[in-house]
Parts: sequence; structure tokens; C-alpha cells
Amino acid sequence: MRLLDRVRAAIRRRHYSRRTEEAYVHWIRRFIYFSGKRHPAEMGAAEVTGFLNHLAGERHVAASTQNQALSALLFLYREALGQTLPWFDNLERARRPIRMPVVLSEAEVRALLAQLHGGRWLMASLLYGAGLRLRECLLLRVKDIDFSYRQILVREGKGGKDRVTMLPQAVIQPLQAHLGRVHALHKRDLAEGYGEVWLPDALSRKYPRAGCEWGWQFVFPSKNRSVDPETGAIRRHHVYPDTLHRTVKRAALEAAIHKPVSSHTLRHSFATHLLQAGYDIRTVQELLGHSDVSTTMIYTHVLNKGGRGVRSPLDVGGR
Repeated sequence: MRLLDRVRAAIRRRHYSRRTEEAYVHWIRRFIYFSGKRHPAEMGAAEVTGFLNHLAGERHVAASTQNQALSALLFLYREALGQTLPWFDNLERARRPIRMPVVLSEAEVRALLAQLHGGRWLMASLLYGAGLRLRECLLLRVKDIDFSYRQILVREGKGGKDRVTMLPQAVIQPLQAHLGRVHALHKRDLAEGYGEVWLPDALSRKYPRAGCEWGWQFVFPSKNRSVDPETGAIRRHHVYPDTLHRTVKRAALEAAIHKPVSSHTLRHSFATHLLQAGYDIRTVQELLGHSDVSTTMIYTHVLNKGGRGVRSPLDVGGR
């Protein structure tokens, strides 16, 4: 097998996501081109160190970007080439700055959501109202929505973990109406000889008909059917991620919000507003799916800014 095909095969054996596969292949290609198109088997820790130092010192990449490139190259040598690289003593690590998350006020969230309609409003409302990540929202299946208990089961969240979060009362009726339209679309697909959805891991072999069942369909399907790049099967996948990214940014501009807003800003706002309302930080940690409470603690720092935790001396005495 060719080198990159061996890398892809090793990634798929470990059930890494497609995004991880694309990122690793990208960095391995970058490394090969940087090294004059030499084969990685002919190189080692010195060349890897030189490439990573180039990223940090000349390209000025973020620490997370350099770490991703490092992980890709370690995977290449360990899993595809069967080599263990020694620790890089001369590696120049990109500094990871401490950033405060961008958080909207409750009024700003309402103004942003007022600019959205239909499925886009529903997705953005779930990012804010349930604390979902964008990928978690897009991967929601019909069976993961529990209207009786008003909860959402998040499957395969960050780190491959499942968790339960709330289903906001405000979205229940619009979401039921939305699912009615999605169900009609699924019936039409079945009538036209399609209707099978992508299933994770080996479920399609274990349950051959599950992909056509209503419960497995995506809550937010794409308008058009597309060809699966791995199998060639024609399916209806979920909405493309950039669609909601662009929609949220445009809605923020229309709402005259001048902060750098992204779809993830709604999740940050969810956590901050819950802590502001007095909910326990451990509860918020579970709803967000954080492994360590220290990750959730960043939102307490946001609460201590802007006069919420400390009174300015300029305001003492009513001046």
C-alpha cells in the first residue's frame, strides 16, 4: 500500500473521525513537501523537529495547530512506519495563550435568534438552549430526541463520550413540526429507492435495514442527496457544517452585534448564563460534557468581568 493509504487504513482501524483523517493526511503531506519530497522512512526526529519549529517560528501557527501537526507525525511513524521517535529536545513549542471565550448577553442571544427562521433557528436554538457543539447538533438522530423526558442524548460527543442534556421547552413544538417535514422527506426518498442514512462503525453490517429506519435519520438532513466518498452510496447526509457557521455570523451582523460571533459562541453563552443563574458548576460540567471541571471554570472568569463580581471604585459613592 502507498504511504498515505497505510495512514488512512490505520486511522480507520482505530475509528478516528473523518475530520481527524483529513487533518492527519494534510500535515503529513505538508511535512513531505517541506522536506523536499523525501520519504518519511528516510527521515526522523531531526526533520520532524525542523518542520514543527518552522510552523512555530516562521508560520506563527497557534499552539493547537502545532500540536495537531505533531500528533499527525507521531501517528505516521508509530502506526504506519512502525518507528518510535525519541522526544524532541530542540522543539520550539508554540505558546498557548489564555483566551476568554466570547459570550453574548441574553438580550444579544434573543436579537441573534430573531434573525433566524426554520431549521436554522432550530439548530442555533439547540446550540444555545442545550449547550450542543455544532457537530453534535448535526449528528443528532431522530431516536436521540426524547420528548417525554425533555432530554437529548448526545452520541459520540467530543472524546467519543455519550451524555444527556436538556431539551428546551421553547423548541419542542417547532421541533415536532420540523420532524414532521423531515419524515415526509424520508418517505419520499424511500419511494424513490433511496432513504438509507450513514451509520457509524459496523452497524450497517450488523443491522442491514437500520439505515432506512425512521429513528436513525438525521434530525437536520441536507436538502440534496449526495455520494458517499468511501462507499459510493447515494444518501442524504446532514446539513453541511459551514451552512450554520455562515448563517450565525450573518445573523449577528443583522442584529448589530459587534463581537466576533461564531456558532460555538452560543455554547459559551449557554454555560455562562447557567452559572449566572446560580446553577452548580458540576451540573454545568455534565451538561457540557467536559472531562475536567477546570475546563468549565473558564466561564466563572467571564462572570467576574464587566462589574458582575467586582464594583468599580469609580462607582463608589454613587458617582
